[in-house]
Amino acid sequence: MGDKTLIWLATAVITLSSLMYQWRTSPSYPVRGNIPLAGKTVSYRFPTTWHTGEDAKIVFPAIGDGWTAQLEYRRYKSRDAWQSHPMHLEGDYWVGYLPHQPAAGKIMYTVSLHQDSGQTQSVVDAPVILRYKGRIPLAILLPHILLMFTSMLLSTRTGIEALVEGPGARQLAAWTLGLLVAGGLVMGPLVQKYAFDAYWTGWPFGHDLTDNKTLAAVLGWALALWKSRSASSSSRKWFLFAAVLHLVVYLIPHSVLGSEIDYTQLPS
Repeated sequence: MGDKTLIWLATAVITLSSLMYQWRTSPSYPVRGNIPLAGKTVSYRFPTTWHTGEDAKIVFPAIGDGWTAQLEYRRYKSRDAWQSHPMHLEGDYWVGYLPHQPAAGKIMYTVSLHQDSGQTQSVVDAPVILRYKGRIPLAILLPHILLMFTSMLLSTRTGIEALVEGPGARQLAAWTLGLLVAGGLVMGPLVQKYAFDAYWTGWPFGHDLTDNKTLAAVLGWALALWKSRSASSSSRKWFLFAAVLHLVVYLIPHSVLGSEIDYTQLPS
């Protein structure tokens, strides 16, 4: 196996690992777990995102006679009282629905189990937070994902190229910046508009970390390319800086401090 193959293999491993970490730590990642009930282990999966215009469907495996399930919820960042509704049986599952909210509206919810003997048990330790968002056309979403993934791949590859003092770092950096601009500053706002009816909620208009970290990565690569206008030994340090910055911002969970409705600030 040649050196270039090993370099691309290392690049792929680092990139895929960072993307998997970002997905698993994002607010859209379902809450999963297992709970011992009625002498067996029951697995559950609760959604944390749903489309606007639809009531979110919450399901939990039915565990047999003598038990019932309650779905309890209230709007996140509101002064609402908790509401509790019985979940109904559909086949092998208890099913309940959360009322739909506008884009960026959030609901916090939990499922509690009740036995005829009076025993009550909550499935989760803390309420799950679900955010509603608009539907994003695949023609917008897929290019965004592909461009962002490829920019991360080339960012890592550029950093390794600079680390081994290879000759192609600047060209790779230029491709990285171009893909990042296209994916993050062109397609990204379109995705945001469809999802939450706002093109940009980062600096200077807001504090959305997803927008801000994209901007930081773009500025990092632009600075690295500007600093490497003339060939010098310091050029690779700037490429390493930009690649590390790009990786660091990817490790910030997606959608942190993202769009959300504060119902306490709205008229009653």
